[in-house]
Amino acid sequence: FRVADGKAYPAPVYDMGSKEIVAWDVSRHPDMAQQRRLLAMLEEKLPEDADPIPHSDMGWQYRHRWWRDRLAGLNIRQSMSRKGNCIDNAATEQVFGHLKDEFHAGREFASYEQFKNELDAYIIHWNTKRRQIRLEGHTPEEFRNMSPTA
Repeated sequence: FRVADGKAYPAPVYDMGSKEIVAWDVSRHPDMAQQRRLLAMLEEKLPEDADPIPHSDMGWQYRHRWWRDRLAGLNIRQSMSRKGNCIDNAATEQVFGHLKDEFHAGREFASYEQFKNELDAYIIHWNTKRRQIRLEGHTPEEFRNMSPTA
């Protein structure tokens, strides 16, 4: 995403069941430091008995040895073939589409910090206020709390 003083790179982790953005990070550069922060945030939120399968694109960071080792350390099974092809990251691409349409389109951000702060607020809105038809009119947070496995 373009901001007045450069670019901002969001990295979300999207729960396909609850439609919740469970972890995210924004960085000036898509680097491994961003991925470390992202997985640290995810680790804080993972229930002990969780068995998630993340779907990512074929970006270098998702094929990086540290990423794969860290996922294994968190008991997370990566959705990627041996060749490094992601099976399906369409759900996360859909999230980026919504971010572009609902949050970014037609707006200008005076700084990276403004973008980051407003994106954080939008993601909290997404999770706690934005009702979704696919969740029978509930917010992702409400839907997760209704789930017997939450």
